Amino acid sequence: MLDTVIFWLATGFGLGLAPMAPGTVGSLLGIPLAWWLLSRPLVQQGTIMVVLLALAVPICHAAARQYYAGLDHGSIVADEYLAFPLAVIGLQAARHPLVMALAFVIYRFFDSIKPPPIHLAEYVHGGFGIVLDDVIAAIATWVVMAVGLALWQRGVSEQH
Repeated sequence: MLDTVIFWLATGFGLGLAPMAPGTVGSLLGIPLAWWLLSRPLVQQGTIMVVLLALAVPICHAAARQYYAGLDHGSIVADEYLAFPLAVIGLQAARHPLVMALAFVIYRFFDSIKPPPIHLAEYVHGGFGIVLDDVIAAIATWVVMAVGLALWQRGVSEQH
């Protein structure tokens, strides 16, 4: 029973089993999660993110060990969808659908391409390593979004 629950959580309720772009398809679960999270006060957002990421590690590790000989298989997407909300934490502008969509695209770019230092996280063994690259991709996305939103707001305020 627990194995089945872990499998479904790890695969994003089956979205990670998509034949093409399973990481992107599975990451879609992170959008409503991020949307909901942004409706909470900032301290709650941070607390919930810590809990989500703490849950992602054993879920991903158990699924990788049980079903994929310890490998970070593409169908394991709990790391993606549980880390994505970190990409917009505290950024209330991300409650706008276009801003959320942009954050999602940037997050998927960083997670898929894995530019330095994101690629180094793959060398960390176990569930922590599976989740760490997604956390770093989310943090990189947050930085890009925060800077972009600040510049945009500055440009809008200068026009008025």
